[in-house]
Amino acid sequence: MGKDKAEKKKSVAEDVETSADIDKVENNRISRSDLLSTGSTLLNLACSDNPFGGFLKGKYYFLVGDSASGKTFLSMTCFAEAMSNKYFQNYRLIYDNVEDGCLMDVENLFGKAVAERLEFPAKAEDGSPVFSYTVEEFYYHLDDALKEGKPFIYVLDSMDGLSSEFEGEKFDQNKDAYYKGKETPGSYGDGKAKKNSEGLRKVLNGLRETGSILIILSQTRDNFGMSFEKKTRSGGHALRFYSTVEIWTSITGHIKKTIHGKDKIVGVHVGAKVKKNRITGKVREVEIDIYPAYGIDDIGTSIDYLVEEGWWERKKQSIEAGEFDVVATREKLIEMVEENKWENELCSIVGKCWKLIESASIPKRKSRYSYNGQ
Repeated sequence: MGKDKAEKKKSVAEDVETSADIDKVENNRISRSDLLSTGSTLLNLACSDNPFGGFLKGKYYFLVGDSASGKTFLSMTCFAEAMSNKYFQNYRLIYDNVEDGCLMDVENLFGKAVAERLEFPAKAEDGSPVFSYTVEEFYYHLDDALKEGKPFIYVLDSMDGLSSEFEGEKFDQNKDAYYKGKETPGSYGDGKAKKNSEGLRKVLNGLRETGSILIILSQTRDNFGMSFEKKTRSGGHALRFYSTVEIWTSITGHIKKTIHGKDKIVGVHVGAKVKKNRITGKVREVEIDIYPAYGIDDIGTSIDYLVEEGWWERKKQSIEAGEFDVVATREKLIEMVEENKWENELCSIVGKCWKLIESASIPKRKSRYSYNGQ
């Protein structure tokens, strides 16, 4: 390992009080059996401080992002993770495809089990899928799922695609006024904010009792108001208020590959920022690579993270992965991890690196409320 990086790693390690701090890779307040992986080790850590899981049973998650920034990929990946996790294999997988925008090859990207088990909120008399059209219908479908009593993972894709009964009524009123030559009545909002406030409050207890997970997706919008935030979204404050974790995604760059002498875009670098976190209380930001033809590249992303943080050293075109006793190019290292089934070991290594940095960031102060028994 290079002198500068070795000294950097040593200086961080010296800030950790005991070696036990980095050996505790998992968040010991939460059982691993209660956590479902997001499909990204780094996003798991940003959500829960646990490299093996980010979505906690019985909770609601709010995922906001720019167009094509991986929201649907992340949500669908959790279905695949559930099918490979013995603690979630009996869960219903409900995908409310409001936008009718998910035309992925589900079996190829997420596995045969997901393709066979994927459900829709309801079925018509002829067996065709029924998706939510209004925000009211969404909460009706969610209530039906809760009353069945079987745990589920419900993904709403997306809140922006929903209308509302209020919006429909206002449209009819405005249309009628227009044809009669009358002034159209004014209105504020589309009614979704109020329905979300009422609906989310009612479903939280049901999620907790059944151990179910709700994930609501939402699209970003440019913010032209007085706020310092460049992006905003619709749906009201309740979507954030009742969420356990709120994640915002954006494209930070493109992954290119030279094919026949020309650069082709084959994937995207996605920045995922945890803006609200009731599990750890921390705001954290990570980067994830996503390929439309493959999905989330957790191995490649993890390797890049370990190199960037100085845990592994880059030597010219190769990377020295000490724990595996390997020096290889990035592509060869990815291949070796897959062939030797080192995914869990890599996940643990990333967790230790993360914990090392987290431990070093803790103020070395006496607790204000320590009690010595006197």
